[in-house]
Amino acid sequence: MFKAFYLGELLSPDLSIYYSRDYMLGVDYWKKHGTRLEPLLIAKNNICFANSIYLTEYCKHYNKNSFYVGQGCDIEDFKNSSNFKRPVDLPTGKTIIGYVGALNSIRLDLDIIEHIAIKFPEYLIVLVGPEDEVFLSSMLHEIDNIVFLGQKEVKQLAEYINAFDICINPQLVNPVTIGNYPRKIDEYLALGKPTIATATKTMEAFKDYVYLAQDKEDYIKFIQYALANNNDKLESERKDFAYTHTWKNSVDEMRKQIEIILKTA
Repeated sequence: MFKAFYLGELLSPDLSIYYSRDYMLGVDYWKKHGTRLEPLLIAKNNICFANSIYLTEYCKHYNKNSFYVGQGCDIEDFKNSSNFKRPVDLPTGKTIIGYVGALNSIRLDLDIIEHIAIKFPEYLIVLVGPEDEVFLSSMLHEIDNIVFLGQKEVKQLAEYINAFDICINPQLVNPVTIGNYPRKIDEYLALGKPTIATATKTMEAFKDYVYLAQDKEDYIKFIQYALANNNDKLESERKDFAYTHTWKNSVDEMRKQIEIILKTA
C-alpha cells in the first residue's frame, strides 16, 4: 500500500481501484504507517473491491464506492472426482476429518484440533500442509489419531479432500484472520464435502452450505450431525454453490461496477 500511495498523482489514470484481500493492519509490518495511510489510500481511489463482506464494510468507512466481488476458485481442478485416485499416504479404514492448507498458528486454533481428536478417538484427524514452528513443536504430534502429511503439490490437494469424510477450517478469530476469505472452503464444497468452519463475518455468505461453529463444542456437535445427515442432495447443493465462485463471476462483478462508475464520472 505504501508504494501505491502516490500512483494516482503520478499516473493520472481515468480510473483507480483499490482491491482489499486481507486485513493488512492486523500484521505488525503494515500497522505502523498503514493505520494512517490505508484509509487515505482507500479514499483516494474511485472504487474499492473486496473479496469478503468484512473487508467491504471496512472499505466503506472511507469510500462509499466499495463493493463485495467474492473470490475466484479454480473449480475445474475439483470436478470429475470419480477419476481421482486415493493418495497412497492416506490411512484407510477409518472416518477422516481433514484439513488442507498451511498449518499456521496465527490463523488456526490448535485447541480446537486437539479437542476434536480427543472427542473422536475412533476417527483420524488428517492435516495436509506445511507446519510453522508452533505446530511442529505442539502436543498435537503426541496424539495418536492426528496424522500430519506435510506439504503437497497444489494439483494433488483435490484427491486428498475427496478422501475426507468431513472437512474443517478451525480458524482463530483475530486481526489477521478477521476479514480473510478462506478459499479452501470453496474447494471443500466443490467436492460436496460436509464442512465445519469457525463463524466469521466472511463465512456468513456460506451459512446455507457450511456448519458455522462458535466454539470447539460446536465443532463436536456439527461433526456428529454432518456424519449422520449427509446425503446426495446436500452434496449436490454444495457443489452447485461452490461452482458459482469462479474468477469469471468475480471479474464480471468488477466490470459491472466499473462501467457504472465510468458512466457517472
